[in-house]
Amino acid sequence: MAHTQPVERTQSARDASESPAEANESPADAAESPADTSADPVLSLSDVTKEFGPETAVDGVSLDVKPGELLTFLGPSGCGKTTTLRTIAGLEEPTEGEIALGGETVAGGGAFVPPEGRDVGIVFQNFALFPHLTVRENIAFGLDGDADANAARVDELLDLVDLPEHGGKTPDQLSGGQKQRVALARSLAPEPEVLLLDEPFSNLDVRLRVEMREEVRRILKEAGVTAVSVTHDQEEALSISDRVAVMNDGTIEQVGRPESVFERPESKFVASFLGRASFLEGHLRDGKVETGIGRFDAVTLEGYDTVYDGAPVDVLVRPDDLRASPASAEQADGTIVSRQYVGPSFIYRVELDSGEVVHCLHNHVEEFDLDEAVRLELTAAHPLAWYPR
Repeated sequence: MAHTQPVERTQSARDASESPAEANESPADAAESPADTSADPVLSLSDVTKEFGPETAVDGVSLDVKPGELLTFLGPSGCGKTTTLRTIAGLEEPTEGEIALGGETVAGGGAFVPPEGRDVGIVFQNFALFPHLTVRENIAFGLDGDADANAARVDELLDLVDLPEHGGKTPDQLSGGQKQRVALARSLAPEPEVLLLDEPFSNLDVRLRVEMREEVRRILKEAGVTAVSVTHDQEEALSISDRVAVMNDGTIEQVGRPESVFERPESKFVASFLGRASFLEGHLRDGKVETGIGRFDAVTLEGYDTVYDGAPVDVLVRPDDLRASPASAEQADGTIVSRQYVGPSFIYRVELDSGEVVHCLHNHVEEFDLDEAVRLELTAAHPLAWYPR
């Protein structure tokens, strides 16, 4: 039988007196150059649509990117993120809508500037380094200054990407991470207005991928460049970006700071795509939420209003929002049906008596057996996202 005592709640970690900037702090260190949110956008997309015959790959996308900002388009395969990047680069022409770079229209309204006429740099998935050229020659490839100026710029970039001793090597003498840094330096060399990164970490192994996220963000912030990335990896997007634009079926479902998008997803798709998500079926009655793990105050819900009383809802809970404890069959909310060992933790899958399935996160020393009866407690110290059914 599910317990019916109200769950004790703690105050949100964010005090109401915090300013929006404080509440949505960047993942960047204080030493990084922040995006200038008051400046005119470097890149603007206005109702951009791209069709391939009867298929619509991008459907009315509008977005501004500010100077120095690192924005990531995030979504599953086929969501339109790569096509959007290609329209920015000039590799595809939008069917409708406009794109502006530095205030100048490069697509739409009768205009179309080809890739070579746009002040953009691109880092490709496979790095696309010239195998017969040295690191210095690869970096200098797009420079058109005199020899001394080019050499000075290459030296500056080798220092920026922490490869000052590798200038004479060829790509086959480099590790995957070093190749990525060379590709980044080459794209930064001509000082593009916008740098585009196409799945920049997809060719790296897992350990190196994590290291390079931090390194690439550091390089981009030190260079002060405006950058747009695309990825299907939510951890990557959350860790490197100033803002994340989550795409689904050709449209932007939500755009915002990584913390805001993860903690306050505006749709069930966004909630499900960003991290492991479970949904508790609930009913709002008299300021309470009745769920398969008990009854608790409706103020627990983000943006709750009494106008929703009587409505059925789905409440988002993530593994760290719930805690299991052993229980007798009479007191249990459900049973352990599977567990996943992830090093320092176990993620347990619990089937509730109601038939719903949720996940809870526990330290690796807290072990439960399969088919063990458990009671669940809501331990989240933050408002929960929810969606009317």
